[in-house]
Amino acid sequence: TVIRAAILIQNWYRFTMARLEMKRRYSLSIFQSIEYADEQDQLQLSNFFTFMLDHCTHPDSVSHIFTSPGVSQVVDEGLCLPDFEKIEVPDSYCGPRLSFPLTVEDASALLHAFRNEQLLHARYVLQLLCETRRVLKEMPNITHLSTSYSREITVCGDLHGNLDDLLLIFYKNGLPSEQNRYVFNGDFVDRGKNSMEILIILFAFLLIYPNDFHLNRGNHEDYIMNLRYGFTKEVAKKYKDHGKQILCLLRDVFSWLPLATIIDSKVLILHGGISDTTDLDFLNALERNKVRDHIHGGVILFSLKKKIAVQMVITNFCYLQILDILWSDPRSQNGCRPNKSRGGGCYFGPDVTAKMFKRYNLKMLIRSHEFKPEGYEISHNGKVITIFSASNYYEEGSNRGAYIKLNPDLIPRFVQYQVSKYTRRQNLWERVGTIESSALKSLREKIYAHRSELTRAFAQYDLNGTGRISVNDWAAAMESVLQLELPWRMLRPQLAQMNPDGEVDFMSCFYDLKIGQPIKEVQPALAETLCRYRKDLEIIFNVIDKDHSGLISLEEFGQTWKLFTSHLGIDVDDESIDKLVLSIDYNKDGHIDFNEFLEAFHVVHRLEKKAN
Repeated sequence: TVIRAAILIQNWYRFTMARLEMKRRYSLSIFQSIEYADEQDQLQLSNFFTFMLDHCTHPDSVSHIFTSPGVSQVVDEGLCLPDFEKIEVPDSYCGPRLSFPLTVEDASALLHAFRNEQLLHARYVLQLLCETRRVLKEMPNITHLSTSYSREITVCGDLHGNLDDLLLIFYKNGLPSEQNRYVFNGDFVDRGKNSMEILIILFAFLLIYPNDFHLNRGNHEDYIMNLRYGFTKEVAKKYKDHGKQILCLLRDVFSWLPLATIIDSKVLILHGGISDTTDLDFLNALERNKVRDHIHGGVILFSLKKKIAVQMVITNFCYLQILDILWSDPRSQNGCRPNKSRGGGCYFGPDVTAKMFKRYNLKMLIRSHEFKPEGYEISHNGKVITIFSASNYYEEGSNRGAYIKLNPDLIPRFVQYQVSKYTRRQNLWERVGTIESSALKSLREKIYAHRSELTRAFAQYDLNGTGRISVNDWAAAMESVLQLELPWRMLRPQLAQMNPDGEVDFMSCFYDLKIGQPIKEVQPALAETLCRYRKDLEIIFNVIDKDHSGLISLEEFGQTWKLFTSHLGIDVDDESIDKLVLSIDYNKDGHIDFNEFLEAFHVVHRLEKKAN
């Protein structure tokens, strides 16, 4: 009896853990699929700016996105640097007061201030950025380092604005020093709420230890990416008076970040990956600051039509080389093919890695760029390592972060960690449930934003108009429209109701959701379109809004909307958008607050609204 009971308990435990693991895996798959779909939208948006320049009636109104606007009277190689010395720091300011050249004490003061949620005054931020730019300009595109047993090198991956992860790394591994060297492999910003603080800390240590602390550029160190993924908003919110100056200078600083690091001539470290055309010699020789923003989509490089043909060919090759190393992902299949999931870069197989290693006599490729549940992953027979340092990336408890330690043996040692604020108070069921709930919420919003397309796809299988189709047909329709490559049959119980005959009530996908549209003049089809493209429109209008007032003219709004719908082939009645625009010009001054306007069009979860 005891043995039988033990076997039953063991079977129950195994079944329970398997179910939890299944929930965790499909939840993470949902998050990652939506993330990559969003990056594809970013590529479309970048292409739209090219279309916009070609068709805009007033091109001067958008041409400023390709040039850095002047912010002061100090000029350095065509860039207007801020005259930070004229910015007064009031006596009431109680944060760190930096003096240059920086010392370890200054860095410690910054760490202490940021732990206590203090801001560094804009005067010191601008001075720090100017000094960082000066140092970065002297650095090569590819940095060469060597290890020793007394001076190991720590390699960290994406941080994405998660300050707690950076602080935990320094706590576990020690602060940077001449004996404790670091390489941070890009994607310092976006998504998290403390991107500015992370940059300040990283740039401070770069200035203190320029030979022992190294930064590679990631795909998120980019002006257009920052508009979509939160960093621009963060800076504007934290530094209201000087945000425009800080963002302008950061845009240039990002362009000077090195592209890669090589350790002991054997270990290549870069953010994304490689392709079958990656040429390290070419990458090391190009003028990296000239291939500045819009690394995703080539906005700047293909829009300025006045460039001569030869220059365009050279620029195109430079762009593709950098696009590949910042956006590519490894795969187990041989070959090199376009990275359709992200919309940029490529998928590279073990044969591409082997060819690259043979050409440059390499032993290992360390890259970041991809979420990994355990914080790292080894692929291509141990030759490629992905390191991801942002724990709790999608949701509290969703993943560990990790970093790598390297000595002259070049055998990587992995250190994992997870910042825990709330998860320690939750059991495993609760942690997985939180992750699953958040993932399904994001997926339902994605589904509802494509309601019209999905309804038409369902109708193709519902020949008799019953409102019900088979599970297989429902799954096929979902994938044909959303193209997220998700296990739809497994997810069906969470997304749609099934009748006793085993058929799916396909309209039940939308029962608990609606689009918030407080403006009566909005037609349902127009509201859905605005909801679906809300992020894109917000970025476009922020680009047009030169003075960052949050206001644009009715003419600019109308023209931009018509260009956007024309570019994407969206069928929307111009008269309906004209009526809508006029209705939200509340004070009849010919301008609208576009952020407030777009915020009205988002997916509302009915049950949540009732609960609140």
